[in-house]
Amino acid sequence: MDETFFRTMLFDVFGEMLTEKQRDICDLHFNQDLSLQEIAEHRGTTRQAVWDTLRRSEQSLREMEEKTGLVARLLRRRRTLEEMAELVSRLPDSETKRRIGEKLEQLYD
Repeated sequence: MDETFFRTMLFDVFGEMLTEKQRDICDLHFNQDLSLQEIAEHRGTTRQAVWDTLRRSEQSLREMEEKTGLVARLLRRRRTLEEMAELVSRLPDSETKRRIGEKLEQLYD
């Protein structure tokens, strides 16, 4: 799995458990794709301070995942849904196929 995607998932699932400062820096880096220097300039701090905060934040997020396994379960369910959607797509067109497809779409949301 792509490491960037995994970090983003960790932040999406556990981000609210971080401090406001950690959440802000992680959001700027993971979701808005700002560099360490850009974040430092935005926050009026040093690149090293941003790096340290990101490192500690990621460590906390990974520890939460180790304890709960929530992200791993979510990813397994997502793969299963994708496999189910693929199997349904092979069925002949019918009202049942359409309804199953709609239900699968609801589970993706």
